[in-house]
Amino acid sequence: MAQGNNSIKKILIVAFALCIVCSVIVSTAAVALRPLQQLNQELDRKTNILNVAKLYEPGMDVEEVFNEDITARVVNLETGEYTDEFDPETYNSFEAARDPASGRTLSGEKDIAGLSRVEKFATVYLVGDAGDPDQIVLPIRGQGLWGLMRGFLSVEGDGNTIVSITYYEHSETPGLGAEVNNPRWQSQWKGKEIYDEEGDLSPEIHLTKGGASSEHEVDALSGATLTSNGVTNMLQFWLSEEGFGAYLARFRSGTDPEDAEDTDTNFDDVEGA
Repeated sequence: MAQGNNSIKKILIVAFALCIVCSVIVSTAAVALRPLQQLNQELDRKTNILNVAKLYEPGMDVEEVFNEDITARVVNLETGEYTDEFDPETYNSFEAARDPASGRTLSGEKDIAGLSRVEKFATVYLVGDAGDPDQIVLPIRGQGLWGLMRGFLSVEGDGNTIVSITYYEHSETPGLGAEVNNPRWQSQWKGKEIYDEEGDLSPEIHLTKGGASSEHEVDALSGATLTSNGVTNMLQFWLSEEGFGAYLARFRSGTDPEDAEDTDTNFDDVEGA
């Protein structure tokens, strides 16, 4: 006799067939939508760069403005020089950090941003004339309270004065650490100086409780001590000689990052602007 429609065997066959069909549909959709997702990610990156450079306006053609006003270059973090070894349009610093050939492991005392590994080369974005930029946009990242925070820091062409800061990815607590994206808090960064008169970083630019009182301080986030510490630590790391210190030192000393012959730029010896 034929099996009933409610038999265990038929139920399992139908369930298995349904799983296969759904898997094929989901996989096909994921593959078909991947190029669109990548385009959206690229558009979001460019929007954030324009935003931190104070160039973004709602409704603008992001691609057109970015291509006209922004130049991407890859920098050797050790020397502060530009390199043509990598294409800045396709170079991925996050992947490079994981690769033993293009990244390096950070020791405990140097890993203040909680990164474990960091890339040897990084992409920067120059606003205006690439030879004499109005602003330099630097990618920054580091551990917050709940996970990795990623953002951009814009510095004036003097290599010392902050224009703005923004975070495009984080998992901080809403109303507390997530206030890193509050325009009122971000507005405090404008005009702050990174280095002291001798060109030294530590213990300069940082977040402080009780109200900022110098050109190197920004108010800490209320009720978010660990997030505030994370912001300070990632800035201290990326603006030191472990990060973009050697690169920014060239702007403060008037040394062209294109000059591959001058490899002796000393981060500690460059005087502030």
